[in-house]
Amino acid sequence: MRLVWLSGTLALLLLGGLAWYLEPLEPGVFALQLAFTPRAFGDIIHLWSAENLARYRIHLLMDFALILAYSVFGHSLASRLRMFASLSRFWSWFARWCLPGAGALDVVENVLHGWLTEVPRFGVPLVYTVSASCSLAKWLLLAAFALLVAYAAARTET
Repeated sequence: MRLVWLSGTLALLLLGGLAWYLEPLEPGVFALQLAFTPRAFGDIIHLWSAENLARYRIHLLMDFALILAYSVFGHSLASRLRMFASLSRFWSWFARWCLPGAGALDVVENVLHGWLTEVPRFGVPLVYTVSASCSLAKWLLLAAFALLVAYAAARTET
């Protein structure tokens, strides 16, 4: 259980630190993550100052530590807590791999955002769609994990 506590605490600290670091960005990072077209992406980037764009690009490097922390946390939590054993074989497996899957999608999103924010790249609309799709899928997996934790906890209580 030490790994669960360490990775969970680290993930919370990194999430809080990155949220604080990115707070000046307006529109926020979430809007950029769900920009499915070059125009939508460019409209957001052009509202940011050069300093804020640099801030965003630096955050991408720090975000890899958060991805690792939340991936380890999710896998270790779902692997070690008995409440997940009461789920069906599929849902137990899904709970273990939900956050690492979200992390893998987050890595793809970060790599693409690093490339897309380096210089204007409007001739590659598919890359914007893939990036935003990875982000959307990541957020859906994170929500699914939270729901699975709540469901498994509720089943354990009864």
